[in-house]
Amino acid sequence: MSPNIPRASTALQNLTVLDLSRVRAGPTCARQFADWGANVIKIEAPERLEGGDPIGGPRHAGDFQNLHRNKRSITLDLKSEQGRATLLRLAEKADILIENFRPDVKRRLKIDYPDLKAVNPRIVYASISAYGQTGPYETWPGFDQIAQGMGGLMSVTGLPGQGPVRAGAAVADMAAGLFAALGIMVALLERERSGEGQYVEASLLAAQIFMLDFQAARWLIDKVVPGQAGNNHPTSIPTGVYKTKDGQINIATTGSPTWTRFCKAIGAEHFLDNPNYASNALRVQNRDAMNADIESVLASNTSAYWIEQLNAQGVAAGPIYAIDEMFADPQVKHIGVATAMKTPDRGTLQVVRQPVSLSRTPSKVVMHSPERGEHTDEVLAEFGFSAGEIEELKKAGAT
Repeated sequence: MSPNIPRASTALQNLTVLDLSRVRAGPTCARQFADWGANVIKIEAPERLEGGDPIGGPRHAGDFQNLHRNKRSITLDLKSEQGRATLLRLAEKADILIENFRPDVKRRLKIDYPDLKAVNPRIVYASISAYGQTGPYETWPGFDQIAQGMGGLMSVTGLPGQGPVRAGAAVADMAAGLFAALGIMVALLERERSGEGQYVEASLLAAQIFMLDFQAARWLIDKVVPGQAGNNHPTSIPTGVYKTKDGQINIATTGSPTWTRFCKAIGAEHFLDNPNYASNALRVQNRDAMNADIESVLASNTSAYWIEQLNAQGVAAGPIYAIDEMFADPQVKHIGVATAMKTPDRGTLQVVRQPVSLSRTPSKVVMHSPERGEHTDEVLAEFGFSAGEIEELKKAGAT
């Protein structure tokens, strides 16, 4: 089935995705497929069933527009028998289904993996939950900040003694969505050999713990409980935020050769003769005194000057931007992170493109985020529903 719709890429144009997910983690997963050309069908509840504030934020706000581009939308009442039967009929021809209901909800609706596998053994069914599909917390509601706290991130974010601090971006949500997309791709590759789909599971909690990376390893292997280090790197010294004559910059110095280049770049070769700074271990031990010495040197010139000097000597350094400043940076403009999306109601908007590029099958933004149910009739027709069947579903309130 290859409907004649705009495709963001030719890379995944043979895939059809049913996206039942909401909020962020699931839609992030689905966006990975939409941006690479899959036929992604966002399945939403009819508006009458969603009272109060919209789930996932206002439809025409920037967040929703950035998250749901390149998808089409249909409405289905999955609590109705007709709506459930329609979903199963769609699933017969789909490759992927993505959902992030609480585990008990999809079982109650009878749209769990066994239900869909029965009609399509090739389907790859991906579930994204807060804490996992089983276990003591399986029915708990969960959101990004809860996972950040439970997953340890908030304990290592912020200044020493400050108390827990959430990261400024939805780390757990985004990671769970991206890992789920990776799992789906692995399952699709395996399907090429076996001919069978399978069940893919991701959770905000597991994704957040995985994202701790070396901080998790410090405990699991070395039995060190990491704490808050503020803007200082916990183990690589000196790495952190340093004041200059007119602001602050990031500097990252790893290993003795880089430390030597750093001292020469800022004209502080005498640091190399200080016995308190002779090794990384000593620099960790004397971090506060060393940072004060570094800032006394950096205070003599501007951020732009030091960034140029340090990078010229092979020492990583960069500005610390507000979001508007970041998008104005010449390198950010050069790599084209922001891309245009035409919308019927808000004109041309700028959204963030995929951060990875492919030479033959690049990703583009070709469709604005859809209105609720905007494509219900055309999608159902593409899946073989007759005009009479579509009308009957409308009369029954199933769409």
